Amino acid sequence: MQPNAGLFLNGFDPGLLRRAEEAGLNASAPTQQRLLDGWLLRLSPAKAKRARCVNALYAGQLPLDERIALAQSVFETAALPFIVRITPFSEPSDLDAQLEARGFASFDDTRVMLLPSLEGLQGARFPPRSELVSPGSGAFAEAVGLLRGSPLSHRQEHANRLRNSPVPYTGVMLRIGEEIAACGQFVLEHDIVGLYDVFTAPAHRNAGIAAALCRHLLLMAQARGARRAYLQVEAQNHAARSAYERIGFRDGYAYHYRSLDPSAA
Repeated sequence: MQPNAGLFLNGFDPGLLRRAEEAGLNASAPTQQRLLDGWLLRLSPAKAKRARCVNALYAGQLPLDERIALAQSVFETAALPFIVRITPFSEPSDLDAQLEARGFASFDDTRVMLLPSLEGLQGARFPPRSELVSPGSGAFAEAVGLLRGSPLSHRQEHANRLRNSPVPYTGVMLRIGEEIAACGQFVLEHDIVGLYDVFTAPAHRNAGIAAALCRHLLLMAQARGARRAYLQVEAQNHAARSAYERIGFRDGYAYHYRSLDPSAA
């Protein structure tokens, strides 16, 4: 099967994009997952849809309707909505059209942005009285969850996923005085680094803090062997995308989700 070329953007090498997709799957892997006829079923109760959806990795042997029915029963048992993630690499290549024909609604248009080289990356500048703190996974998940207003169950599941990740995370919190102004983390796999959970407190937005923190994280990863980077951001988050573009990131490919459940979005 050929990848869905309509979801590729800006002419990046498809090999690099596939590498970013694999790294992203590893970075978001929950402990609750299983394979079903070519579909990777992720069954985490966390907020992030990446950890509670289907990823269609390769062509299976079952008819699509039978595979859908089997997967739906697994998600129902886990008390989760049945969601399918559509990427340029989804199999079969017309899966998106087939799900649309069956009434699956599309939502959460997302961009995977790439920085092909970390060479020449500028250093980070932070406001006066700033302090960078590297907490453990539990403390980081608690901090970013509180900034986002996430419920306790989501914060706990996030911390559990970070602790059990097949690839290690490094989190950083930026304090200004006694206040947590921003946080972010990276996951490094061989020579590619992914940025995750970059979040700025409302009172400190539009001051360049997020971009500075991203530069700091990328430089940390570069010192550990990273040569290129990726991140995932909602297509409509224009402020974040502009900040990433100023660093040098560009849209590499798009993905979205489909579901029959109106609450899934």
